[in-house]
Amino acid sequence: CGSQKLGSGGQGKIEMTEEHTGTIGETHRSPALGHTILAKCQVTRARLCRLELPHNTLETPIFMPVGTAAAVKGVTVDELEALEVPLILGNTYHLALRPGTELLAEVGGLHEFMGWKRAMLTDSGGFQMVSLLKLADITEEGVTFQSPMDGSQMLLTPEKSIQVHCGRLHPQ
Repeated sequence: CGSQKLGSGGQGKIEMTEEHTGTIGETHRSPALGHTILAKCQVTRARLCRLELPHNTLETPIFMPVGTAAAVKGVTVDELEALEVPLILGNTYHLALRPGTELLAEVGGLHEFMGWKRAMLTDSGGFQMVSLLKLADITEEGVTFQSPMDGSQMLLTPEKSIQVHCGRLHPQ
């Protein structure tokens, strides 16, 4: 794409264009998120963006290690910080099962539980709706999963998915 080199570590070449949705330099803000388009590729529609999050500001696209159940396997938080990892990915379904939302709530949420001061991204649990179809019942309200560990039922709605990350709710 293009000829102007932009982004973290100069990864890839992106040509600036306003041909696709959103304007370069345009910023959108909510109470928890700021999003600015820095550059676009007119060939692939790829965008370089800046995300301003409560725990960090970062540029996309970005590599993020997976901490499915509140830990990146084989690496400590100190090592991740030394590697300047700005963002970790977690999984709502797995977090709700283990360590569990009650424990997350007791310690003040996922950041406190992990000892992670930087940004986190958690998915909605929607992938498990497909991959664990044999353990899921999909309704208009949400998805009820059967735990593969003990057979208990867990209803995951969009609202509860967000609350699981915050450690504020025990899904029923």
